[in-house]
Amino acid sequence: MRIDRRSFLKVSAFGSGGVLLGLYAAPKVKAQGRGGPQVLPDPHSFIRVAADGTVTIIAKNPELGQGVKNMLPMMIAEELDVDWKSIKIEQADLDTTKYNGQSAGGSTATPTNWTPMRQVGAAGRALFVAAAAQTWSVAPSECTTASGRVHHASSNRSLGYGELAAKAASLPAPSLDSIKLKDPSDYKIIGHSTPGVEVHNIVTGKPIFAIDVTMPGMLFAAYEKCGVLGGKVVSSNIEEIKKMPGVRHAFVVERPDITNIVVGDPGLESGIAIVADTWWLAQSARKKLQVTWNEGPRANQSSEEFAKRADELSKMPPQRTIRQDGDPDAAFKSAAKVVEAAYSYPFIAHAPLEPQGATAHFKDGKLEIWTNSQQPASGRRQVAQTTGVAETDITLHFTRGGGGFGRRLTNDYMIEAAYIAKEVGVPVKLLWSREDDMAHDYYRPGGFQYLKGGVDASGKLVAWRNHFISYGEVPAAAEEPPRFVSSGGMGPTEFPQRFVPNYALHTSLQPLGIRTGALRAPSSNAFAFVIQQFIDELAEAAGKDPVQFRLELLRAGMVPTEAAPQGRGGRGGGAPPGLNADRMTGVLKLVAEKSNWGKRTLPKGTGMGVAFHFSHMGHFAHVAEVKVDAANKVKVNKVWVAADVGSHIINPGAADNICQGAVIDGLSEMMGQEITVAKGRVVQTNFHQHTMVRLAQAPPEIQIDFLLNKDFTPTGLGEPALPPVLPAVANAIFAATGKRIRSMPISKSGYSWA
Repeated sequence: MRIDRRSFLKVSAFGSGGVLLGLYAAPKVKAQGRGGPQVLPDPHSFIRVAADGTVTIIAKNPELGQGVKNMLPMMIAEELDVDWKSIKIEQADLDTTKYNGQSAGGSTATPTNWTPMRQVGAAGRALFVAAAAQTWSVAPSECTTASGRVHHASSNRSLGYGELAAKAASLPAPSLDSIKLKDPSDYKIIGHSTPGVEVHNIVTGKPIFAIDVTMPGMLFAAYEKCGVLGGKVVSSNIEEIKKMPGVRHAFVVERPDITNIVVGDPGLESGIAIVADTWWLAQSARKKLQVTWNEGPRANQSSEEFAKRADELSKMPPQRTIRQDGDPDAAFKSAAKVVEAAYSYPFIAHAPLEPQGATAHFKDGKLEIWTNSQQPASGRRQVAQTTGVAETDITLHFTRGGGGFGRRLTNDYMIEAAYIAKEVGVPVKLLWSREDDMAHDYYRPGGFQYLKGGVDASGKLVAWRNHFISYGEVPAAAEEPPRFVSSGGMGPTEFPQRFVPNYALHTSLQPLGIRTGALRAPSSNAFAFVIQQFIDELAEAAGKDPVQFRLELLRAGMVPTEAAPQGRGGRGGGAPPGLNADRMTGVLKLVAEKSNWGKRTLPKGTGMGVAFHFSHMGHFAHVAEVKVDAANKVKVNKVWVAADVGSHIINPGAADNICQGAVIDGLSEMMGQEITVAKGRVVQTNFHQHTMVRLAQAPPEIQIDFLLNKDFTPTGLGEPALPPVLPAVANAIFAATGKRIRSMPISKSGYSWA
């Protein structure tokens, strides 16, 4: 992210004797990209200094448990040279005139903010140094800073930032070219663990989540939608509902037909809104609803038919070829051993602990919304399109989210709240039930992969073919690429492409009538389970140790080919800026070393499995030690995680927490999570059918080791830490039992937690 070199610093009076410190940029924006015009970062929007030296730092991004409310201010505070204990942190509202990238998703907060946030802090530090130097009539180069004070060693003088505020306000700003960032060896905050700024509020039950928002005169809303996507109300007993206790409003919302779900978020769906004095009364009235729905054309879809059709498609020529290198068919004919396997994985729900919900108030032509959205800017845009209220008249306040994992990248719940609030004209809190959340998610797409691989007489992997069967539309024109549903595609850079001389990725698609979207480590959370297990199958065919087989595959390097499609390295990509063989080799060797791979004698029924995966710019390798008893009850004894996410771990305690949580999250997905469809409707309704790992089932130890790589700037952790655990555990189960698992959830294969 570039800062305009013509920008300059200013400090203006703020509050009672304090200052608001900032970098004033000329009123211009960077060229418009995918996310729209990019605002030049401006510390004036981030740092507030009071007369007593207290520094308030604004956290610009939504916080949903990923720790960004600590991390971004930590980078600013480090370069500002203040003590963390003296910092106060405030959550920003949505303001696209001040902030770039106010979103949460893709593990992007670290890589996109690493330089700008440090520059924000360094610019502030430089200004206070200049103010002190002028006060003492000394050169700025003679001054140093520490703990929010400027020091002049030769005269043994010092001044606090609060004391310098007035002077600093009158100074011209230094050029950004003169702003020097700290040497990492001098870091006092970055690289040191800081506890979450909201931990105390969380454990003491303070009202900081979207579910907690309240205000005078607020009513509560429930919204009934058809279980089949796009279904519309034909008739209902809505007049009876209006007479029920506490019900203030009840009305039908009619929306245009949803004709295409491939394009993404359909926004507000047709349904019935019930607004009452309390949420309980709204839900109680809702349970008395009697609705006849026009369910439309999607009511005939089912998981059973999806699987049947996938099997049929696997036996037919693929509809499209995404990538082909070399001649896989010829390589299979000459291979010493050929392995074929069919893998599958289901739709799964995000199921965050806090169901979807938002609060909205429409007054005097303006909307005010309290939301935990991961993409608030796009949500505001959709609200404007749906309600007719101009975006400039919509204010979005960020509340903490009780989990997101990609679910809150879509804003249907926020649009519902805004629409209902505009209709009734008073503050309205919409809160989904758990059953709503399970039935109306943007699900992780299921899929099917039909694989064939070959190794030569030396055990080298020489051929790989994948007929990938997913969901979406295939255009009539042969030259047009397939149109996958959201997060349902596999691109031409997915590993092990470019590491196998003869490689083919084909795809066939079938239509889908439920919504899909990004779930933590989208695509990778399923692809790693398939790819890393099939690599184990090939290692077995080659007669080689699974770690050694992977090292040799990475050592072979990327195969040069002019025929390969051009494109960026994807989430699991093997081309720049994707998977780096040296970095992946490093984490694979590290996790093998830490787990004593191949050096321990394990008891009967216990096995170890290994896997690696690249996604979201992170290189991760996991080893799992798993015990399986005669009744197929599984106990994960320990998981080792090795990671390369660049040169620094900004908040080590939070980083460990994120990685440990990713492992447990992945185990939940693997064992018991599945969304099935019957007659166009989701069958599962709550956690008893879409289970999460319980405390007693979690690994007693998850060891995290980071391989710091000074040649690469820091990247994110929340997503890339998850994918390898699924195949590592599955490979360990095979090592313990000799039984290969090729479909999830593994509970359907007779396994359960011990």
